[in-house]
Amino acid sequence: MQPDDMGSPAQWITFAESDLALARHAGEENVLLGSLCFHAQQAAEKSVKAVLVHRGVHFRKTHNLAVLLELLPSDAAPSDGESIAGLTAYAVAARYPGVSDEIDEAEYRESLAVARVRTGAMGPQCRTGGEAHRRSLTPRHLGAP
Repeated sequence: MQPDDMGSPAQWITFAESDLALARHAGEENVLLGSLCFHAQQAAEKSVKAVLVHRGVHFRKTHNLAVLLELLPSDAAPSDGESIAGLTAYAVAARYPGVSDEIDEAEYRESLAVARVRTGAMGPQCRTGGEAHRRSLTPRHLGAP
């Protein structure tokens, strides 16, 4: 992405945390595990992109976590990169019928765990200014604080 389009690291983390919250909605009526895995993937992807923006590393638009992880400076590269990259499959295939196998509870729980760890690990270093941005995204008309 070009510098003008990148947003701030705090904005990326805000969006990552939103996706992670959506990924936790298992057990609700009419919610597919594949959709939840998609949001887990998005949380991890946006967390990685937050660090890339924080470090001034430009990246192209992609959902491929392996590609994004390769761009991280060595001191920011996670030790669980293979687990994170494995979430890439949920970026597209899990959202459409007939594209992937059905996702079971164990697979969903694993994707959520990876996303939770990744979002939590990358968030603090990118947090500056995030609270103000989070408030700007809160729909006041819905009675949110």
